[in-house]
Amino acid sequence: MTSMKDRMLAGEPYLADEPEILADLDRAARLMERFNSSPASDPAGRLAALRDLLGGLGEDTWVRPPLYVDYGTRITIGPRSFVNFNAVLLDVAPITIGADVQIGPNVQLLTPTHPVEPEPRRAKWEAAKPITIGDNVWLGGGVIVLAGVTIGENTVVGAGAVVTRDLPPNVVALGNPARVVRELA
Repeated sequence: MTSMKDRMLAGEPYLADEPEILADLDRAARLMERFNSSPASDPAGRLAALRDLLGGLGEDTWVRPPLYVDYGTRITIGPRSFVNFNAVLLDVAPITIGADVQIGPNVQLLTPTHPVEPEPRRAKWEAAKPITIGDNVWLGGGVIVLAGVTIGENTVVGAGAVVTRDLPPNVVALGNPARVVRELA
């Protein structure tokens, strides 16, 4: 029999009530609390907490608290990237953020999905799809990226946009749902 955590890791529908999953959520909550409450006067301690929380953190990357995650271990952020205040990175599936990425305040990267049908949703089934953010992407303040989306390198997503589908490289996208409004040279 496959465990619920194995189902979750495979991207299959699962129930999040298994002790191993709950322990992983608890671990992340403790590390988030440590990172989010770390004093600005202790940047080394803040960085250590972040490295313990995340699956990978590139050199010269800066994340400003508060940061909110599900597990943390399924998030990798490339070198020289910046994540501003109040980021919500729900990493039931992997979240991969490339190098030199700029993420504005209040951005949400949301990998979880829930059934549309009422009965499985009432039974608390869920699943997730990965999110990939390419190198040198800029996500403006308040951008929401939904499950399964890939954003190509050098793309700019304007503030408040809701990204429901993949965006190609080298474009500017705006709106809800986000639409390409111009190509970049």
